[in-house]
Amino acid sequence: MLKNGQSKHMNIRSVAASVAKYAIDQVLPEQAVKEALSDPIDGGEIVLVAIGKAAWRMAHAAYESLGARISQGCVITKDGHSMGPLGTMAIFEAAHPVPELRNLDAAKRAVSMVKGLTSKDTVLFLISGGGSALFELPADGVSLEDIAGMTSQLLACGANIVEINTLRKRVSLVKGGRFAQTCAPARVRSIVLSDVLGDRLDSIASGPAYPDSCTCEDALAIVRKYGLELPRNIMEKLSIETPKKLDNVVTRITGSGFVLCEAAQRFLTEKGFDATLLTTTLDCEASEGGSFFAALAREAVRTRRNRVSPVAFIAGGETVVKIKGKGKGGRCQEMALAAAIGIQELEGVAFAAVGSDGTDGPTDAAGGVVDGGTAERILDYGLNPVAILNDNDAYHALKAAGDLFITGPTGTNVNDLFFALIE
Repeated sequence: MLKNGQSKHMNIRSVAASVAKYAIDQVLPEQAVKEALSDPIDGGEIVLVAIGKAAWRMAHAAYESLGARISQGCVITKDGHSMGPLGTMAIFEAAHPVPELRNLDAAKRAVSMVKGLTSKDTVLFLISGGGSALFELPADGVSLEDIAGMTSQLLACGANIVEINTLRKRVSLVKGGRFAQTCAPARVRSIVLSDVLGDRLDSIASGPAYPDSCTCEDALAIVRKYGLELPRNIMEKLSIETPKKLDNVVTRITGSGFVLCEAAQRFLTEKGFDATLLTTTLDCEASEGGSFFAALAREAVRTRRNRVSPVAFIAGGETVVKIKGKGKGGRCQEMALAAAIGIQELEGVAFAAVGSDGTDGPTDAAGGVVDGGTAERILDYGLNPVAILNDNDAYHALKAAGDLFITGPTGTNVNDLFFALIE
């Protein structure tokens, strides 16, 4: 039975932290953007618009590649994600995951830059996860409060990102291909860092420069599925189709959750682990995902006398949380806490759930790294881990155990990384 000590398993916990840091470093966007810009942009004016949690890093790479060829630019990123000035570009930090007035001001600035361009000009559009909330202009007759209310309901009910963005597109002037329409007749060169399962271009940042494959019926089905209570003006917008064809856009994906998971697998293999990549599209409830990884770990512990190498199970994706309690946390922290309960008292086991952007939910943590002693450390602190999980308060439980994983904003965003390590 483990007692308080992280020391016995500090080595495998240290390996877990190193895996997460290495994998995130491999999906930082600078080199990928520079490679995407190796094809020249012909003639005319270049206007840069970057949106999302990785917007600053992507814009920085473009600025280093193109320099003075960029006539003007607008960078819209999450609070705390800007790293300083970039030439004469306008840099905005905005609210996420629910938009505020400053988000609208930033979007208006971007739209003003692309209006009046000619067919010889190019809008270099750099897109990363988080763009749906950060880049917003409500449709006529829709208020910011309407969008915030709809978004809050979708987040609370456990809707996945594709479902959330299907509705967001229809109440916006810049989502669902409409920003590309605004840029016309200018060409749009779109470079995308994917945070959506399956790299669906019409859902990443709600597809502002990509034809929308979802229909009005799809949107209304989501409303029915979750029993959403939306005002009449929102319901009217959900019945208006989005653009299904765009002739002025070329798109290139530069990074994804697959690259993140592959990097983790490569690192662990080099460390001598028998590392299995299970999936890059995990999309279940966070607590269920944590319980599943705990089950894998228990089975690996049961059979480990037959092995000569440590093992690792890796997955990527984006889980959801159905909010039932009043606590603080995020999907990765909730998944880590559920796993900690499932691996309680197991020796030589660690589990990590980490958001590649460095921010998991409305917290300063990227996720959590737990082991077989985590649940007992939470109990020793006077907290019940099961009750805490039911109250969606994983942040305080993992903080009590010393098991939060904190990186600060990483400047990238390609889904979440999950892995279990067994000595």
